[in-house]
Amino acid sequence: MYQNYESPFSTRYASEEMQFLFSAQKKFSTWRRLWVALARAEMKMGLPITQEQVDELEANVDNIDFKVAEEREKLVRHDVMSHVYAYGQQCPKAKGIIHLGATSCYVGDNTDIIIMRDALQVVRRKLINVIDLLANFAEEHKAQPCLAYTHLQPAQLTTVGKRATLWINELLMDLEEVDYRIKNLKLLGSKGTTGTQASFVELFEGDSKKIKETERLICEEMGFDGVVPVSGQTYSRKIDSQVLSTLAGIAQSTSKFSNDMRILQNFKEMEEPFEKNQIGSSAMPYKRNPMRSERITSLSRFVMTDVLNAYFTAGTQWFERTLDDSANKRLSVAEGFLAIDSILNIMLNICDGLVVYPKVVEQRVLKELPFMATENIMMTAVKKGGDRQELHEKLRQHSIAAAKVVKEEGGENDLIDRVCADPSFGLTKEEIQSVLQPIHFVGRSVEQVEEFLQDYIAPLREANRDILNEKAELSV
Repeated sequence: MYQNYESPFSTRYASEEMQFLFSAQKKFSTWRRLWVALARAEMKMGLPITQEQVDELEANVDNIDFKVAEEREKLVRHDVMSHVYAYGQQCPKAKGIIHLGATSCYVGDNTDIIIMRDALQVVRRKLINVIDLLANFAEEHKAQPCLAYTHLQPAQLTTVGKRATLWINELLMDLEEVDYRIKNLKLLGSKGTTGTQASFVELFEGDSKKIKETERLICEEMGFDGVVPVSGQTYSRKIDSQVLSTLAGIAQSTSKFSNDMRILQNFKEMEEPFEKNQIGSSAMPYKRNPMRSERITSLSRFVMTDVLNAYFTAGTQWFERTLDDSANKRLSVAEGFLAIDSILNIMLNICDGLVVYPKVVEQRVLKELPFMATENIMMTAVKKGGDRQELHEKLRQHSIAAAKVVKEEGGENDLIDRVCADPSFGLTKEEIQSVLQPIHFVGRSVEQVEEFLQDYIAPLREANRDILNEKAELSV
């Protein structure tokens, strides 16, 4: 096993659940379920197919002889016909009616849609659990003032919990997209070689009602409420690009989260969980590197670029179909889902143990707060009889001097001491300190968190109570 390439999604990152959805067992057993559905529908529509044949097919759906199929494919160079052959070897009574009237894309494309639907359901469940964990975090830290940034420069104050709602809100946007994709995915159905259903016209002697009912029955059996209205041999490859775009949207949000976390860990305000025996650096034993957040950034980048595969594939399909999509789809769609699954596993792990260091957060706030509080200080002094224009100019000069001490001399922010020593303000240190309460500078942050959790998260939790509390153990 150590002599051949193995995907890191299999060995390091993706869950067994998601790996199974893109496994050979899932793929080819779904092919067989589609063949059963086709045979059953054709039987109901009056074709010479017996219940005994359908039962034989159904009994062998999961009993796949991969060796027979692989050996046959080496001979005929056609994966679908190889599996028709292998299925027929196990189902001698039904051998002659397997794949009746269908083309390869009947099993291939319909299976791709089914697998994407099932994979989106896994993504949805994990996404909701990440949102739930971050919502708990936002509630817990809704009133912890911290620096807010524009241009990565301290601007005003927000709260730790309010910042978390920014992460959550983007994930909610992604959830809306996932729900939309799940709801609107449609099967290819039984469209035939170029999408005209010509083979079924032959089978049913031109009876369009039977052709349409056959397709409806297949669709119903596979758990869909409709088929694509028109197609060539394949469903439009725009569907793949839409699904991968949805995954790339999640990657955008998780990349934002992970980059924020990496910066906050540099500030020593927050940390991702750090396990007891975890090694941060091979050379520097003291280090606590944000390796999980870095992995999210890395995998998110992969997903955001992977979507281009689907765009180019959709844009270069000629007429009713070409086969230049096949090899690319096998990689881009599967790995897009495996990567997002990996990312959400890490998100579940991190968000279940986010660490905040309130003393560091407060210390960093207090270093910047005097600058942010200058207007409040000025208005307090005006109420005691000071001249606003004169005080504004003096505050500007004192702020420049204090900033010089911080930036050029490496000293502490002494703006408050300068104001106290200036008789123009007529303020004592106690009076100024009463102004410098961080919670007074966070605006409606606390209320915004409470409103957001009540209006958006509570209904989501109520509607999804049965899938909450999911945990994720990472392999590495």
